[in-house]
Amino acid sequence: MYPWQTQQWQHIMQSTSLPHALLLRGRAGAGKHDFAIEVSQSLLCSKPQQARACGACPSCTWFAEGNHPDFRLISPEDTDESEDAPKKKFSKKSQISVVQIRQLIDYLSLSSHQVNSQRVILISPAETLNLTSANALLKMLEEPPANTLFLLVTSQPQRLLPTILSRCQAVDMQLPSKADALIWLKTKNVMNVESSLDYAGGSPLLALQIAGEHDASANLIKNLTLGANLDPFVSAPLFLSLGMERALSALQKWTFDLTACKLVQCVHYHAGHGGALQALCKSVNLSALLSFQDKLLAAKKTADHPLNNELQLENILLQYTNLFRSVNVSM
Repeated sequence: MYPWQTQQWQHIMQSTSLPHALLLRGRAGAGKHDFAIEVSQSLLCSKPQQARACGACPSCTWFAEGNHPDFRLISPEDTDESEDAPKKKFSKKSQISVVQIRQLIDYLSLSSHQVNSQRVILISPAETLNLTSANALLKMLEEPPANTLFLLVTSQPQRLLPTILSRCQAVDMQLPSKADALIWLKTKNVMNVESSLDYAGGSPLLALQIAGEHDASANLIKNLTLGANLDPFVSAPLFLSLGMERALSALQKWTFDLTACKLVQCVHYHAGHGGALQALCKSVNLSALLSFQDKLLAAKKTADHPLNNELQLENILLQYTNLFRSVNVSM
């Protein structure tokens, strides 16, 4: 549990009667998944200490080893890739399949490991349920098994079925204040904590990740400063090394600053690159830039789909270079 999650922890762990389903919702990087894992272990612990898992009982040992009989984690599965993609041994599925939910139904039809003991089902991230698997889960939430808690974790609750939302008690997992986030990051020996936190949109966990990828992020920004001279085919693998969603987020933040610099001469995410942004502003086509931002938003919504990400990024970066081919004379 992170320091900023104390209130939510007390709300759940001190409750005399938990609902059958909790929805942990909040922005990415708030630590929702880690929180849900700790809640699960503590609820299953046979000798909890002040509502926290003891870490030493057989239940905690099973949990730490990943084979607790009364706990299930449902998330997109890792699968072997074909021999045509030798660079990566595994790829991440983008959705929770209906097969996984049907297996969960079979599992819940059996009795728990201990008589009348609680079972915990963690579904994370819940927005990766597809329509079929979501409907299969809905049937369980409508008629929940006894002594079973469903924990759904999501950064995008709008992607969940309204009927699933209505059958869960929501718990808002908020980000810490900037002051608290900075204090926590300093304990992790993060350099340039304030700029890292600003770039991460206030998320301390994302700021920590960004700090650990400083070299890759610096090279990525260096490529973006090239404007029309950026080589999409050389740059795409660099972007993709951070993951499709992170790559698109980086492009969104850069183009946000490019737009802000063009319109009001200010920079939000890339304060250390104001000069480069100002130089690019002189040759950027504003209407094309605004249209490009819409395309990035659309691409972000499908970032977890099993597409050819490298080809998609090459196309996006090619469009980025075209932003600087002609100046918007109206500006």
